[in-house]
Amino acid sequence: DASERRERVRRTLFNFSIPKSSKIDSDRKRKKDSVSSTDRPSEEKPKDKRDDHHSNKHRKKSKMSSRDQVKASHILIKHQGSRRKASWKDPEGKVIMTTTREAAAEQLKSIREDILSGKANFEDVATRVSDCSSAKRGGDLGPFGRGQMQKPFEEATYALKVGDISEIVDTDSGVHIIKRTA
Repeated sequence: DASERRERVRRTLFNFSIPKSSKIDSDRKRKKDSVSSTDRPSEEKPKDKRDDHHSNKHRKKSKMSSRDQVKASHILIKHQGSRRKASWKDPEGKVIMTTTREAAAEQLKSIREDILSGKANFEDVATRVSDCSSAKRGGDLGPFGRGQMQKPFEEATYALKVGDISEIVDTDSGVHIIKRTA
């Protein structure tokens, strides 16, 4: 029954805490096992490690005026099909990500319902649940313009009115719900 599944997901989300030491942050610094940037020949460029759904905002400044930009927060749940699977390994290299796309989407649907009904606060849930480094800011991604996010994420954000929360949005990074804030 759908309501029983929703209740199980809700109990899991709100009655489960992850010790801070085991929290997985996909953008955290990792130990350098490879050649450092100072050891590379000058003609070899270091690989960009910020290959995620909001990577372009860190690489280029938009020449758009602020009125052409939007501001949004989001909650990301990664799954087995998400990019950057290396971020889902424990220190010994064992893969610990087992969430399916369907389970991640079901979890976000339940979260969205709780937020829309007033049972939960978007920013609080983002801080607790999101698999993005923006979680520490309540999911806030700040302002961005067209061409700075993955296309499905951008289209969904621009389609929202300020204060609205999107349906489930699929990107290469995982599944999201987005709240347009400006």
